[in-house]
Amino acid sequence: MGGVYSSEKMADAFAYESSELDWCEDNYRYSEHIVEYFNTVSSFFFFIVSPIMLYLLHPYAKERSLAIHMVWIMMIFVGLFSAYFHMTLSFVGQMLDELSILWVLAVGYAVWFPRKLFPSFIKDRSTFSRLVLLITVITSVSSFVKPTANAYALNCFGLHLLYTLAVEMRRSFFNLSCTDQKVLRLAKLSVALWVLAISCWISDRLCCSFWQRLNFCYLHGIWHILIVMAVAYGTTLIAYLDASNEIPYSLPGLEYWPCDKWAVGFPHIVLSSSSKTQKRC
Repeated sequence: MGGVYSSEKMADAFAYESSELDWCEDNYRYSEHIVEYFNTVSSFFFFIVSPIMLYLLHPYAKERSLAIHMVWIMMIFVGLFSAYFHMTLSFVGQMLDELSILWVLAVGYAVWFPRKLFPSFIKDRSTFSRLVLLITVITSVSSFVKPTANAYALNCFGLHLLYTLAVEMRRSFFNLSCTDQKVLRLAKLSVALWVLAISCWISDRLCCSFWQRLNFCYLHGIWHILIVMAVAYGTTLIAYLDASNEIPYSLPGLEYWPCDKWAVGFPHIVLSSSSKTQKRC
């Protein structure tokens, strides 16, 4: 009997609409097999941006640490699990979606968190990474206790990262030289995209009835597009500050793909040197 009961509970967790979350978009509007069509389709934007960023950041990752690629590899899984979640609104889909985001944040903390901000009892990045791993495992397990609170907790982690980035920008501002205007522009765009993305997420969650009256229930799908671009801009900014601190001999700079002169594009780091030379402008 216990085995049958466990099997039934497992089946329920995979069942359509077994999650307590239900976003503002009308369910089954465009397909009888996809609960939230636009939210599902917009998740595939992760599959477009992630390979591009993996390619663009490779010279920096090769010089700094190939572990940095794990951020955008994990972002592919975020897109995959997000699509699965919105297609089914299943409890398993929700947990996979949220835990994949948690692990992206964990990898970002492990590879990029500034050494100068390490707790006093931590002396190197490998020890810090193990601490992050331990906290992430504990958080992953505890996330099953109150699943509906997970998304709010993840946004709090995002706020802390934004705060840390602001602190680093303030500390680094007076050391920025040739590309300071590009760095400041990238910082402003990163914050603007993040604010727009969070605004869409909150508005879809808390003001659904208003958007339903306007027959515009697609803000969560727009959040998907905005947040992946915010991550692309934000991680490049973090990577630039990291390269300036950790591998200054590489003479890091910022450019945009496909054309550096365009007002918009995918930001990435260019390294002018791989030998230990002083940076001169």
